[in-house]
Amino acid sequence: MDIGGSGIKGCLVDLDQGRLIGERLRIETPQPSLPELVYDVVAEIVGGFGWAGRIGVTFPGVMKSGVAHTAANVDKSWIGTDVDAGLSRLIPGSVETLNDADAAGLAEMRYGAGRDRNGVVLMLTFGTGIGSALFVDGRLVPNTEFGHIQVDGEDGERRASAAAREREELGYPEWARRVDRYLDVLEAGLWPDLIIVGGGVSKKAHKWVPLLSTRTLVVPAELQNDAGIVGAALAAAERPER
Repeated sequence: MDIGGSGIKGCLVDLDQGRLIGERLRIETPQPSLPELVYDVVAEIVGGFGWAGRIGVTFPGVMKSGVAHTAANVDKSWIGTDVDAGLSRLIPGSVETLNDADAAGLAEMRYGAGRDRNGVVLMLTFGTGIGSALFVDGRLVPNTEFGHIQVDGEDGERRASAAAREREELGYPEWARRVDRYLDVLEAGLWPDLIIVGGGVSKKAHKWVPLLSTRTLVVPAELQNDAGIVGAALAAAERPER
């Protein structure tokens, strides 16, 4: 399951191949996006697949032990909410929640562009904001929020997100220069060995990734918009028994 500000998506996942089984089901996110309303939609989607096993759920915010500590593009009443507990009341099976970018990163590291890569790997998802997932020798450092690093006096994602490109009607060359500047700041602090770029704009990576001047190799995500769901399922399947 993948909870987003505009849509909530779910699908069965083949964890041997790292791909969705059949068509994913998507329902518009309720407005306002209050927790109980969103829980109902998640339960509806899970019920549509007749699934009663482990369920992975992504959330657009910092997640610690099932509790949301931030909320990006959803109602702020989520902050402090035990999402695991709220969902477990409505759906069968055990629930594992995690940050949406972390989930996408897990999928790319297991099945996609980061497969078999050691060192420092950074996954960035360009959408309404910029999500990040950091891996050191294949191990996730959870809940990084690198979209909010300061770049020339403001949040990096405010100028370099995909939403900023659309909002300001930027062409890919102009937007790539903004992404380049954002990555310059990240590289100065992290010195990554590989950067994976995901989100909807990864489908058109040929229009902007070659324009970047980073010292780090930048490659597009391979699972694209399926990465969050696949990573959520992977996290749920590999969660130790509690």
